[in-house]
Amino acid sequence: MIESDIPGFGKIRLKHVVFDYNGTIAVDGHLIPAAKDLLKTLSKDLVVHVITADTFGTVRQQLSHIPCKVVILPQQEQHIEKLNYIRKTGLNETVCFGNGRNDRLMLKMAAIGIAVIQPEGASTEAIAAADIVVNNITDGLEILIKLLRLKATLRS
Repeated sequence: MIESDIPGFGKIRLKHVVFDYNGTIAVDGHLIPAAKDLLKTLSKDLVVHVITADTFGTVRQQLSHIPCKVVILPQQEQHIEKLNYIRKTGLNETVCFGNGRNDRLMLKMAAIGIAVIQPEGASTEAIAAADIVVNNITDGLEILIKLLRLKATLRS
């Protein structure tokens, strides 16, 4: 669990982290190498979930050495499926990472939503729905590992 009291934002008690796969922690179906060790570190404090359509069919193999739960979604209504998924983990106990338009609802409704801009880019709707926007997944993961960065970004 990750806990922090962020001035002007409130207390957070995070138990889950939910990631979109392609465009967020992977590029063209391949896990971003710098994310591997950071995901393992984060999995010591949070339950890691990856929800994806698995466009390239590589997610299970690419994440086989990461302690996480992988969920492959149907092609239709992914934005609703992702939101329903985080409702089950607990909206107030979940931080979400995403970059696509289909991530916008989970980014908006999670305790903390983090939009990631990787080579694939990011939907303006995902960016607008997020609490934080980062230039790459490494920066986003380190915000949760080094909590003073999270506090500095979200405080008012």
